[in-house]
Amino acid sequence: VVEGEASLLSAIWAPGNAAKPDQFLAGCLRAPIAHVELKLLIKGGQSQTLAAQLAPANLEGQKFILLQFPPVPAATAAPTPTPIANPLVETSLVQKQKLECALQIARSVALDFNNALTIILGHSSLLLARMAPDDPMRTSLLEMERSAERAAEIAADLAAFSRQEKDSKAHSAGNLNVLLRQTCELFQTKAGAGVQWELALEPKLYATHVDEAKIQQVLVRVIENAIEALGSGGGKVVLRSRNLNIQDEPPEAGIELAPGNYVVAEVGDTGAGISPENRSRIFEPFFTTKEGHRGLGLAWVYGIVTNHGGSLAVTSETGAGTSLRIYLPASRRRLPDSGFQAADLRGTQTVLIVDDEELILTLGETVLSTFGYRVLTATSGARALQILEAATEPLDLVITDMVMPMMSGRELVEKIRQLSPQTRILCSSGYVRPAQTDDKLYLQKPFTAQQLLTKVKQAVRA
Repeated sequence: VVEGEASLLSAIWAPGNAAKPDQFLAGCLRAPIAHVELKLLIKGGQSQTLAAQLAPANLEGQKFILLQFPPVPAATAAPTPTPIANPLVETSLVQKQKLECALQIARSVALDFNNALTIILGHSSLLLARMAPDDPMRTSLLEMERSAERAAEIAADLAAFSRQEKDSKAHSAGNLNVLLRQTCELFQTKAGAGVQWELALEPKLYATHVDEAKIQQVLVRVIENAIEALGSGGGKVVLRSRNLNIQDEPPEAGIELAPGNYVVAEVGDTGAGISPENRSRIFEPFFTTKEGHRGLGLAWVYGIVTNHGGSLAVTSETGAGTSLRIYLPASRRRLPDSGFQAADLRGTQTVLIVDDEELILTLGETVLSTFGYRVLTATSGARALQILEAATEPLDLVITDMVMPMMSGRELVEKIRQLSPQTRILCSSGYVRPAQTDDKLYLQKPFTAQQLLTKVKQAVRA
């Protein structure tokens, strides 16, 4: 049973126990006990007292309670009650074991998949950033990067499935200007010289609580549409952001939102616009004007935004371009805009990268050393500690994977803080995010060269 997850016990928890499931789990974690008698619902809906053996466990920093119920001897076993259909207790032990096995496989696959995609995205984005816009190999690299980004979405879904829970830390406070700028820079690399870019970002933007990965996917999809609308003749794409308080300024017609503070992110283009017959259908599932595509189009975008408590609005005129506005709930708290221009991403600090995947170490060393950093690498936590102890001066930054054999990232972070408290630490993972970790000090796998450089710059300045 996972720490804090009482719902697993609630389904079989019978009246008559001294404590509720959540109280029972909290007590076991505070003062572990080896044996206890519990009143549980058995098949048929009847209550039975069973002797349970308990053992605390810790896996990569997350606490578990293992409950085992030895078989009741035949001579003392209670008579089998008349079966009564009860969907809450139908799952057998064998089925649970199969599910746990499937989750473990999914978790392992997601971790390996993310490592492989990190290497592909990192090297391809580095090459694209250094390649001339008219290079004949640019198209092949763009297609490779696009495929890797789609695969990364699959890996994220697989990791979420293996956790069997929503990631409550994903919805953290952030400055949407950072996502707008990062996404713009990504497309400035891809789109070529035919597209003009204009950013008009509110310098004191409200903080939004969003799943940054999903909102960036929304921005990617919308900007892709804007660039395609420009066609071969090129044109302008404009990104804007602003604050909105619905009590002070009502939203545009058609937007129905609860009173409060919002951030409005707008993507506009000077393309051909949307025809009247298509304008009313753009949010329909599976509707698309792209030949050969069967994607969800803006219906997918709409679903993510509304799941965040926001809304969408589109205005377009044939021949006069299109503007799409994303409304997201916000608070009046203002966070610093920590975006960096490409020229600002260089550094001279000493960075130690720790990962059990050597290809990721090679990627990190290649990218960071290209931009001026001095890079050290370690394939294990033990080797990282040796490097730290041998260093004549404190290292500026340690980037560590969170899931490694022998010594986990969490254990390494604790030891580094004891050994060298002034060394900054950037945690990285495609699966496990440490609790209470600042967004500036966490790098989600897979990542591009641009994302790695941005996070390193944020971390050394934090």
